[in-house]
Amino acid sequence: MFLCVSLNPAIDKRLKLAHLRLGQVNRATEVSPAPGGKAAHVAMVLRTLGADPVWLGFAGGPTGVALVEGLNAMSIRVEAVTTESATRMNLEIVENDGEVTEILEPGQPVTREELERLQNAFEQAVRRFAGKTTAILSGSLPSSVPEDYYATLVGLGHQHGCRMFVDTSGEPLRLALKANPELVKPNQQEAERLSECAINGLRSAESALNMILSAGAKAGAISLGADGLVWRSANEERVLHAKVPQFVVRSAVGSGDATMAGFAFAADQGLEPEESLRLAAACGAANCLAEGPGRARANDIARLKNKIAVEILQ
Repeated sequence: MFLCVSLNPAIDKRLKLAHLRLGQVNRATEVSPAPGGKAAHVAMVLRTLGADPVWLGFAGGPTGVALVEGLNAMSIRVEAVTTESATRMNLEIVENDGEVTEILEPGQPVTREELERLQNAFEQAVRRFAGKTTAILSGSLPSSVPEDYYATLVGLGHQHGCRMFVDTSGEPLRLALKANPELVKPNQQEAERLSECAINGLRSAESALNMILSAGAKAGAISLGADGLVWRSANEERVLHAKVPQFVVRSAVGSGDATMAGFAFAADQGLEPEESLRLAAACGAANCLAEGPGRARANDIARLKNKIAVEILQ
């Protein structure tokens, strides 16, 4: 089972317009709301890959209802923890030239009782499929949630033999590393903040990866945008680099989430590191061609996977 955990979900409203003019009236040519938050995008790509994921997260108010209904419409199973506060709504403004501007609302506050209910639902899920679950903890934490909460869930998952993947940033990521997750996947900026070192090439990315592993992760990957992905496991000395082909990008929003879905699916299938990295990179690249975040098409994933070269950094 794949369990996609979202403590800070959203409805993503995508606005398309010719050109964003600051300080002026802008008229959108198209508006399309969709389930959002990183965990939703992960679940969507897992569904495309043929998996049957479960989305577990907070949902409140009319936007929370829309979130759950949207996920159900995509045949994604939902275990929603109802909150008093309404689920946030984010704006993604897409211009005709491909420029994307994101405006993210702060996450809704959650009460201690709501947080306990989510933790209970998480524990019941991983206990139900003990030893057969891959849980993906994605996204930022609401301000009312302790920064070590992902570390708490990682430890709880491990108690039930669950494979734990984490995709977050800042202090929640640093603390989660101490709980020894199976994989973390920061992007370049997040890895730079974590390692306190600039990443300006593959060698510096390798150094950041080594720091992530020494801090407790069992494996780590850093997404470098057009420069691909670097990956290393604590069990191996070699560092792998996936090189993606050049193509015209529609939007990179959600590509990191698609990449994480690829890694999770590959781990469940028992793929070798090179194939895992190739699939993950293909999922991220295919997301850049999609109509929206998490909507990577299966044929794009398969086509791009055959074009991705994986090399060992010397």
